[in-house]
Amino acid sequence: EFNSDNFQSPLHCSLGIGISKGDRFEWVLQKACELGVTAIYPLFTSRTEVRLDAARQNKKNEHWQQVLISSCEQNGRNLIPYLHAPQTLGEFLPQVSSDLKLVLHHRANQALNSYTTPQSVCLLVGPEGGLSDEEINQAVQLGFNPLVLGPRVLRTETAPLVALSLVQYQWGDFN
Repeated sequence: EFNSDNFQSPLHCSLGIGISKGDRFEWVLQKACELGVTAIYPLFTSRTEVRLDAARQNKKNEHWQQVLISSCEQNGRNLIPYLHAPQTLGEFLPQVSSDLKLVLHHRANQALNSYTTPQSVCLLVGPEGGLSDEEINQAVQLGFNPLVLGPRVLRTETAPLVALSLVQYQWGDFN
């Protein structure tokens, strides 16, 4: 049954995330949908271990789209997050136009509450092993701000969910 209620967050939230192995990536898609993400960019980074040829990439994208549809059906969202085609980090970075662009970096010292309220936010999270220092520097040069979530290093499937929860609490519809 179609839900006509709009359960979209007032905060437009994009997630750029390194593609991870196994079921981790699907789990992140499902949970990010529950947490109100608006758009997802699967990324190939220097430490991404997943390799996809064109045919397998199309098949994966179709499967990921089904994961998002199922998650929306389960959690009552009437708008499916936009799933971009997998792309390289270099392709992704220049196209991000969010008010606030954040790259998760466990050695940063900038906390979330130091930023003013944005209308839109983009979170960038690396795959297993994280983003390289060069990739973090490239993101910073293109307007991303380093963000630390706490004293511990979080796994690639944990970090985006913590970050999404925090931005929804700080500026979205979690209260």
